[in-house]
Amino acid sequence: MTEHQANDEQNDFQHLPEPIRLDQMIATQEVDPAPDPRMGRDTDTEFMLRNAGA
Repeated sequence: MTEHQANDEQNDFQHLPEPIRLDQMIATQEVDPAPDPRMGRDTDTEFMLRNAGA
């Protein structure tokens, strides 16, 4: 490593970027509501009717 490269590496860390406020660190985005996993059906009643009886 040459002396010039060593000086460049030392200068890289002399000036730190401005600190970021905590409220700016959280990425937010609008989301759509999740679809209904039961798709509008009464799965408990369907299960009972399917498995009840002989």
